[in-house]
Amino acid sequence: MPAHVLVTGAAGLIGGAVLDLLAADGVTTTALVLDPGDTRADRTLVGDARDVALVDDALDGCDAVIHLAAIPHPGRDPDEVVFGHNTQATFTVLDQAGRRGIRNAAIASSYAIGGLPFARRPLRLPYLPIDAALPLQITDPYALSKRTDEATADMIHRQYGTTVVALRLPFVGGADDRLRPMAELFADDPGRGAADVWSYLDVRDAARALVMALQPALPGHHVLYVAAPETLAPQSTEWLLDEFHPGVRRPAFEGRAVPIDLRPARELLGFTAAYEFPVA
Repeated sequence: MPAHVLVTGAAGLIGGAVLDLLAADGVTTTALVLDPGDTRADRTLVGDARDVALVDDALDGCDAVIHLAAIPHPGRDPDEVVFGHNTQATFTVLDQAGRRGIRNAAIASSYAIGGLPFARRPLRLPYLPIDAALPLQITDPYALSKRTDEATADMIHRQYGTTVVALRLPFVGGADDRLRPMAELFADDPGRGAADVWSYLDVRDAARALVMALQPALPGHHVLYVAAPETLAPQSTEWLLDEFHPGVRRPAFEGRAVPIDLRPARELLGFTAAYEFPVA
């Protein structure tokens, strides 16, 4: 395990869980946040992750980075702001880490990179299960920013030798604040989850995956999907796919198995979700 980790976006839902997990493991942290609230970090800096001097200061004493700072969806800000903010922040954090010789970083990519969740025209999945080789169908600036972030991570690895793991996270939440309302929505209107193939991840598992991504089995730049092994919908996966993704080439899925290939994350990180929401 690293000794001291910089966590950007540490005031967010996932960032707070990451700080708690690292503290429980005896790892000290620096938090880089926009809001100076309670971050539960050993050291907190307030400011924008695009600020080179600030990021350089935040990296003092760090031997690993978990980068979460981003605008999380395309609906609130102008397109150019979403794309520009996210990509510049990722470049700044990873480039400054690489210049300092930091060897390991994990970044939050997104399931939305595939294009369907924020699609601006009708899209169809090429095949299932979803994996890192799936052709991307991007029509929105958020997904484009994540694609650029992953390309940035690859460049950083090639230039500095930094190992960077990009986790394509699905819908993330706590059991009662986000997952329960979404599960109820999918039970009543399962079509609402079709773009996300009804996938999700408990925030505690998201934090675990990000921390585990600082110690992958192999060096390099890696892109991995992580999710709970079963969907957040009560219907069987086969029924859901027949109804909402008809004709898409796929194998058979047992029960409520999520139609995402989770094997690479198991093999590279040893990660399997530990917290499954009890869908009725």
